[in-house]
Amino acid sequence: MMIEKLEEVTSRFTDIEANISDPEVIRNVKRYKELMQEHASLRATVEVYQEYKKTEQELEEAEQLLSSEEDPDIREMVKEEIENLESREEELEQQLKVLLIPKDPMDRKNIIMEIRAGTGGEEAALFAADLFRMYAKYAETRRWKIEVLSSSETGIGGFKEIIFSISGNNVYEDLRYESGGHRVQRVPETESGGRIHTSAVTVAVLPEAEETDIEINPEDLKIDVYRSSGPGGQSVNTTDSAVRVTHLPTGLVVTCQDEKSQHKNKAKALKVLRARLYEIEAHKKQAERAEARRNQIGSGDRSERIRTYNFPQSRVTDHRINLTLYRLDAILEGGLEEIIEALKLESRQQYLKS
Repeated sequence: MMIEKLEEVTSRFTDIEANISDPEVIRNVKRYKELMQEHASLRATVEVYQEYKKTEQELEEAEQLLSSEEDPDIREMVKEEIENLESREEELEQQLKVLLIPKDPMDRKNIIMEIRAGTGGEEAALFAADLFRMYAKYAETRRWKIEVLSSSETGIGGFKEIIFSISGNNVYEDLRYESGGHRVQRVPETESGGRIHTSAVTVAVLPEAEETDIEINPEDLKIDVYRSSGPGGQSVNTTDSAVRVTHLPTGLVVTCQDEKSQHKNKAKALKVLRARLYEIEAHKKQAERAEARRNQIGSGDRSERIRTYNFPQSRVTDHRINLTLYRLDAILEGGLEEIIEALKLESRQQYLKS
């Protein structure tokens, strides 16, 4: 079954290579771009499959040589070569199984991330700001673009809530497993007795929905405008520019007041609403799938505790995969690669088991 699929992939790859050199296809910019993307996505599978076939052939030749060779020294050398080739064949087979896992069409999507302070008051709000900075730093290393859509700041640099978009290559694929409860254990600066406090922050990662993904009926929306609230001074708006959008069928409410323009605030609020509606639809579809096809790493439920950040021990623990790293400072500076890759690997292994 796997070989049949690999032959299909190889055949498709060959067809694309022929098509992308066709002058008519080159002139059709959209079609050419689609084919080049598909070509790039299939290349790794084809290259590993070619190496697998080559290894298989070498193994067959070595086994034939062993059956006909009588010299004990040469036989010993051939046996060693067979062991190496069998090990390499098994390794390549595992790689091919992973490469053949169907790609989630949402992996390429941009995201909207929502970070909210939970239990812990001001300390939770400060940690929400730490997480926002962590994701912003990670996005910077990936050359992704961040745009703050809505925020509710506290007086000392924390966030009760911050909502922002991240756009770039395969953002959802990398950050999809960040949804859930993030717990922090540290001694607050305001704590004179040196006691460790535990606070919680919730993170939601929503694939950004295009207008074609989710159609919103204007009649289903109730839109209110009001004067922005916030810190005193010149930053207080003197016009009714803040926007509250209520989606009547679901009761979802999105507010946005960061921009001075009512039009921009409305556009940002609708962007967040569309992502939330898309997430609801995606969860419905996920619930309809067989148990084995569900996300085995975590449901993405915001109430699910996924990770603990322990400052006294400089420790970060991801509870879903029992991964503990003792380099909290580097992780909060955006060094999330090891955690993200471990989560992606676990997801692939769980899929293969199912």
